[in-house]
Amino acid sequence: MELIAANYASEEKLERFLENNKDVKRDILLEKGYVVELKGQIEGCFVIDTVDDDIYWLKQLYVTKNAAASLPILLESILALAKEKQAKQLFVHSHQPMVDVLLEALQFSPQKENALVSDYPDNNGSWWTYNVS
Repeated sequence: MELIAANYASEEKLERFLENNKDVKRDILLEKGYVVELKGQIEGCFVIDTVDDDIYWLKQLYVTKNAAASLPILLESILALAKEKQAKQLFVHSHQPMVDVLLEALQFSPQKENALVSDYPDNNGSWWTYNVS
């Protein structure tokens, strides 16, 4: 598994990935995101965005069905990346029960409310935080 800044990824591979995954927001992915390459193909992406000096928000985490088994390794790689960025906290908004299980296993803490973003439009799902350092 290789994490590549989206703006450095192969344009051809990126276009193919985006064509097959219409929900991924291209602009923010290219500006602040990373793609996940497995066996020469882009099989996932995520955006890690700054909220405050040392607080980050993991957005738009997406993996294809082919790469679903790699999600735990990907989350650990994202935590390592957050540490490289000298993050103190990483927030995640999860929409899927399976992701909630993984986050809990990786020692993320559930949040009772959204303390990160005011007026966040999506009330579904759960907020989690991880103390990086």
